[in-house]
Amino acid sequence: MIKNNFIFSSILLFFLILGSGCTNSSGNIATISVNSDSEYVNTFEDLNLGILFDFHFKLPNADKSWVNLWVERYNGGKKESQPLTQLSYGNSPNKVDEGQLGFGIINPYPEDTLVFLYGPGVRTEPSIIEIESKTDIFSAWDYAFGNEEVELELGETKILAVYRETGSNSISTVDLQDEEAVNRMIEQDDMVLLLKVKITSTTVEKDVKQLMSEKMDIEGWKFLDRFKNNLFL
Repeated sequence: MIKNNFIFSSILLFFLILGSGCTNSSGNIATISVNSDSEYVNTFEDLNLGILFDFHFKLPNADKSWVNLWVERYNGGKKESQPLTQLSYGNSPNKVDEGQLGFGIINPYPEDTLVFLYGPGVRTEPSIIEIESKTDIFSAWDYAFGNEEVELELGETKILAVYRETGSNSISTVDLQDEEAVNRMIEQDDMVLLLKVKITSTTVEKDVKQLMSEKMDIEGWKFLDRFKNNLFL
């Protein structure tokens, strides 16, 4: 019995990896690039509204994908239990979604700071967040990569941008692709906001849940064959 469960679990793991690989084949990988000179960004700057991180985002297989966009906040090196703000959407009626995606901070310095997230055709309502009032604070913000187009693999969590505050006399630049450098930044700065994104495949998850709910008798193995064949379509 234990041996059969091990074999079954191994098969499930294999199909998860295989299904992810098929979805990530050439031409089917989501891409994102910095859009720092967009109309959105220019409007924010012209009206002195605050800070906007804007990206151009393209999602193939949008009808079979789920996008999770969120902001983590760290105070004194400690991560808050819940995201500062988050946006989740997916199973689009379109095979390909393409448009702008980003994170905005309205009025970041005084009280009544507002934050919001947006993607192609979706957005969150601006929400007020609590920020401790401090004096002599240095702040900095930056994208996690340059002007190049970046691929987003299924299941991969990617840092897109950062906003930081520190009470020290200076604030250094950080390579956000370096995990150790990011951890040092979180420990050293008074407050850090990290914008992150993760894309998952809804098709693989649904098929695996259905497979796990079936008994591995003769009919179960027939279903396994059908599931395997569908992955190669």
